[in-house]
Amino acid sequence: MSKTPYKAILFDLGGVLIDIDYQATERAFIELGVEDFAHQYTQFSQSDLFDLFETGQISTQHFINKLLPITRPGTTPNQVYAAWNAMLGQFPADKIDFITELSTHTPLYMLSNTNAIHWGVVQDRWKQASSQPLSGFFKQIFLSHEIERRKPHPETFLWVLEQMQLDAAEVLFIDDSPQHVEGARKAGLTAIHYDPKISLSSYFS
Repeated sequence: MSKTPYKAILFDLGGVLIDIDYQATERAFIELGVEDFAHQYTQFSQSDLFDLFETGQISTQHFINKLLPITRPGTTPNQVYAAWNAMLGQFPADKIDFITELSTHTPLYMLSNTNAIHWGVVQDRWKQASSQPLSGFFKQIFLSHEIERRKPHPETFLWVLEQMQLDAAEVLFIDDSPQHVEGARKAGLTAIHYDPKISLSSYFS
């Protein structure tokens, strides 16, 4: 693997490092009686409720309480949790191997639009896949619900660059969502629109 000319690489999480199936959550909510879930949440757009949850503006309990009334009567909070988490897959072994090697010579960072529920599951999935802590591979991990900012806003990327103490031209950003790639480019970063069907390492060969 050739070394990158950038001083740091900023990774997305879902769809890049951990497998994501947005349709799995849509199907799970349809089973709970929410026929129009795709109008409220997809990879490319979402309603204010999800924006607020991803930026830490509302609690997990508030989020669940807002979703329960749109499900069929008798749905439990645990069923809503399960449906919301249905999209989360596993960390593929080849990607773990890749970032392990990459982190030995290039500083890695993470910027993820996520939430308190998903982040807990992500940490559990990582522990199942690796004996090393996730934080050991990344100099900093920026989570939208903790930093109260989310992609694709260019201001989010500019704020993250300030925390990294790097200029936009020094950082490579990788994300599987086109709107996030566009936001990063508006902030001056070089950004790769990652295709999950292609090996992550191939972008660096």
